[in-house]
Amino acid sequence: MQERGVKLIVKIAFFSTKNYEKEYFRQFNADDRLQPVFLEERLTANTVALAAGFEAVCVFTNDVVDAAVLKSLAAQGVRLVALRCAGYNNVDLGAADALGVAVVRVPAYSPYAVAEYTVGMILTLNRKYHKAYNRVREGNFTLDGLLGFDLMGKTVGVVGTGRIGLLVARILGCGFGCKVLAYDPYPDAGFSELEGPDGPVGEYVDLARLYRESDVISLHCPLTPETRHLVDEPAIEQMKPGVMLINTSRGGVVNACALIRGLKSGKIGYLGLDVYEEEADIFFEDHSACGISDDTLARLLTFPNVLITSHQAFFTEEALKNIAQTTLSNIAAVERQEACPNRLFAASEA
Repeated sequence: MQERGVKLIVKIAFFSTKNYEKEYFRQFNADDRLQPVFLEERLTANTVALAAGFEAVCVFTNDVVDAAVLKSLAAQGVRLVALRCAGYNNVDLGAADALGVAVVRVPAYSPYAVAEYTVGMILTLNRKYHKAYNRVREGNFTLDGLLGFDLMGKTVGVVGTGRIGLLVARILGCGFGCKVLAYDPYPDAGFSELEGPDGPVGEYVDLARLYRESDVISLHCPLTPETRHLVDEPAIEQMKPGVMLINTSRGGVVNACALIRGLKSGKIGYLGLDVYEEEADIFFEDHSACGISDDTLARLLTFPNVLITSHQAFFTEEALKNIAQTTLSNIAAVERQEACPNRLFAASEA
C-alpha cells in the first residue's frame, strides 16, 4: 500500500470493459494517478492469468470472483478487487477476507436511471410502444392488438425498498396515482412518508398479500441466498391472473423456467426483464450472427408479451460518470490506507 501523500502508481486490470466506459475512466483519471489497462475479456478461472503483474482488478456484474479466482489473484499479487457496480453476489467475500484482498463497490451510481427505466418497461409493455413503432414503419396504422390499461388506480407491488425501489414507488405512487404495496425485511421510513393526492401512497405488507393483490410487480432486491428464486412457481401461482412482472434487479431473483410456465398458463400477462440468471455469456455481446444458445432465453423471446433488454437499466451518462469517479476514488482510498465507506467485508449486508 502507498503511504499517504505519495502519488499513486497502481496498475489496474479492467475486465469486461467496453468502449463506452473507457472515456469516463480516462476523464476522471486525467492526472494519471492510476494506470488502468482495459481488457475485453470477462474475468473467470480461464482468464485470471491476465491479472499477472497488476496490483488491482476492476470487474463488472458478470465477472467471476469466486474463491478459486480470488486465490489465483492473490497468488499473482493482486490485493484489491474494485467492483464498478452495486451488486456483489459474484464475489466470495469470505475468501477475499481470508486472503487479505480488499473489495470495494459503487453502491449508488444512479438509482434514478434504474427506477426510470423500470417505469419505462411498464409503460412499454402496457401501451406496446415497441409494437406500434414497428407497425407504423411498415405502413400499418391499425390499433388492433395495442389495447392497454390506465395505471391510475392500479396496485403495484414493489419488492425491495432500497434507493431504487423507493424511487419506483414514488414515481408510480405520487406520479401515476397507483396504490403501492411494498415488501422489504428492512423497511425504509421514507416509503411511509410518500404522499399522493389522497394521502399515503401505500403500505408495507407480506409477500403473500403483495402477490395476491398487485396488478404490477417490480423486483428491486439484491441477489442473496434468501432471495435466489424468490419468484418461483409457487410464488407465481399466488399472483393475479394476467399480472405484469418486471425485474431490473438480478436475474437469479426469478426462476426463468417458472416464468415460461406462468406465461403459457396466462398467469403472467406481461413480463419485462432487464436481467437474466444465465446472462454472463450472453449479455453485452453481439450474437446476431450465431443466434442464442440458451434454450430458456430463446423460449422467453418467442412470447409476444415479453420484453427483454440487455442489462441496460443503469446505462445513462450520469451513471457512467458516477461509476468511474467512485471506482477510482475507492481504489485511491484503499491504496492510501484511508477509510473507504464503500469497502465490503464478509459480514456486509446487501
